[in-house]
Amino acid sequence: MSGSTLELTETDEAGNVIAIYTQTSTVKRDVTRIDRIVNALGSNTPKLISNLCVGVGDASASATGALLLSILQESMGRVATILFAHRLGTSLEPECKMYRLLADIFNDAAMVLDCLSPAFPKPLRVLILASGSVLRSLCGVAAGSSKASLSAHFARWGNLGELNAKDSSQETVISLVGMLVGCLVVKVVNTPLATWTTLLLLLTLHLATNYMAVRSVCMRTLNRQRANIVFACLHKHNRILNPKEVSAKERVFERDGILRDVDDNCLGYARIGIPASELLQRLGETEKLTKATNLPDGRLLQLLDVFEDEGYVLYLEQPSDMVCILLKKGSDTAVQLKAWYHALLLARLVRQGYESEKKPMDMVQSTLVAVRKDWERVQARLGEAGWDLDTAALETTSGFRVSIRR
Repeated sequence: MSGSTLELTETDEAGNVIAIYTQTSTVKRDVTRIDRIVNALGSNTPKLISNLCVGVGDASASATGALLLSILQESMGRVATILFAHRLGTSLEPECKMYRLLADIFNDAAMVLDCLSPAFPKPLRVLILASGSVLRSLCGVAAGSSKASLSAHFARWGNLGELNAKDSSQETVISLVGMLVGCLVVKVVNTPLATWTTLLLLLTLHLATNYMAVRSVCMRTLNRQRANIVFACLHKHNRILNPKEVSAKERVFERDGILRDVDDNCLGYARIGIPASELLQRLGETEKLTKATNLPDGRLLQLLDVFEDEGYVLYLEQPSDMVCILLKKGSDTAVQLKAWYHALLLARLVRQGYESEKKPMDMVQSTLVAVRKDWERVQARLGEAGWDLDTAALETTSGFRVSIRR
């Protein structure tokens, strides 16, 4: 151990070097530096009602004040668009079903805020209207990106342009019908009670139809939740579910990184594509002054030895049952799926107490042996069941890759 040096080079998705970590070993310690018409009626009619509630503005307001309010709404909306895309842009495609429904929730919430705004004094009204603008901007980002992902999913024969053209034409016609019906509804609704009853009824109808539509979509890519469902069934019943069967079990909203068994019980959590700094912090203790990480028992070298021939490094943190997955440079979709398969198997055995007498490192090593033995057969069965094994959908944040030089 004395005199040996370990170097980890971390890069982002573009291949740029983010950080280089070096470890020097000594004898003392290691240190590491839908139905669509119903949907249209439920969407366009509430929009007309919200416009009716807001009205044409305050008669006592000046032109400058109205201009400043418009600038504030536009500015907050655009800033929200930038921040939302920066923070959650990577997760929009893997979780496109969730964000497609979330976009409708944002839009409907914005309409409710617009209807509430006249009941508040001017300062609060400005804040509420600006918040509505933010929600509409979030809706635009989530709806646009998730629609693109879903369109690519439905374009099975490379006819994405034709699909989008026909979809846009249908939306135009249906939106027109919705607006015409909405005009009739607005003429009938003329009391606050009738307005709110109609609004909430239509918004509920809108969200319900969109929820059913999203649930009916059958994706072929394996994101974290779908991979959990497939692998959990494989572990218990030795059976690979096809995309249609998984779609029936899939939740629209799921907790981030949760690992579940076939009975929907929580086994733990997992993070994939973590930066090397996070793994080092979990392995040891970080000094506040120097930011160096102390690894007194050489766990990092032992962990790297175990995964020397793999495209990933996996570590089990206890007692939190958090599985951390570090991806090596060049790791493809198959490597990511293998790592998630390993994480779920490890969490399942830990929760069932099969290997409670072993240390975390021993459990990681013993489960890796089982994963290596079964993975090629599992991968072949996934392809036969109709799963897309070429599209990576497990990472929901900007992933990191490390190259290890020893």
